[in-house]
Amino acid sequence: MVASTRIVVGVDGSAGSLDAVRWATREAVRRHVQIEVVTSTLDRTGSYGDAVGLRMGAFRDADVEAKRVLVDAVDVVHDTAGVAGVSVDTRLERGSAAEVLLGLKDRPAMIVVGSRGLGDFTGGLIGSVSSAVVTHARCPVAVIKDGAVRDGPVVVGVDNTPNSRPAIGLALEEASARGVDLVAVHAWSDLELASVFTVDEYGRWWESELAENVSLAESLAGWADEYPDVTIRRVLVQDRPVRELVRQAEGAQLVVMGSRGRGGFASMLLGSTSRAVLHTVDAPVIIVPTSR
Repeated sequence: MVASTRIVVGVDGSAGSLDAVRWATREAVRRHVQIEVVTSTLDRTGSYGDAVGLRMGAFRDADVEAKRVLVDAVDVVHDTAGVAGVSVDTRLERGSAAEVLLGLKDRPAMIVVGSRGLGDFTGGLIGSVSSAVVTHARCPVAVIKDGAVRDGPVVVGVDNTPNSRPAIGLALEEASARGVDLVAVHAWSDLELASVFTVDEYGRWWESELAENVSLAESLAGWADEYPDVTIRRVLVQDRPVRELVRQAEGAQLVVMGSRGRGGFASMLLGSTSRAVLHTVDAPVIIVPTSR
């Protein structure tokens, strides 16, 4: 699959998908790249050969509504970009929304979707399409829950394994472009509770905390040289990762996560922490695919 620099946003005419268009447009302006607005339809135009299934509206051109959705989305792009301007293209495809977004011939720099929408874009807390795309995409996917423009830092989840590196890199790129701090969150809970009560303050708990702190520093080493304009704030807690990430997200404008961390099964396409954060926080979340 050939990679490109464009940002693709999936639309279905819902308010949620238009919020995704606004976010994607601001992102495209920051990156100085093209935005492509994509929609799909499962319908087909009826014909007199449809003798068995003939029904009211069978001769409606399903493309008419899809084209209206694209026109409305393009208007939102231009309104959002304003004088900055941005190059925008449109695409109308046949098939389910998830299949269309995942099957693009040229892999985009990022796919942006609303958390919920209409028809094929709806279902579940973040929507069936959003869930499918973040699980299977080979590029970063941004899930947008509302149209609010937020202040605050960029938050990234760090698990102190190579899986975190793509997410750290993208989070630093976003923080630099936005002129804000990066909050690197590492929550560890590998310690057995029994050991807390069987050793003194200089025992296993202290050693584990020190080891995690050193590991976090190593995970972030070198990035400061590449992004000297970004202040990196480290957050290290002994807690469930989801709980601390949700807490940090309350004051953030963006959360960046790897698709899969060090826990769970290697065959999992989307880790439990990433999935829980997607379903919980209100801030935009970017899921960055890890090596599989």
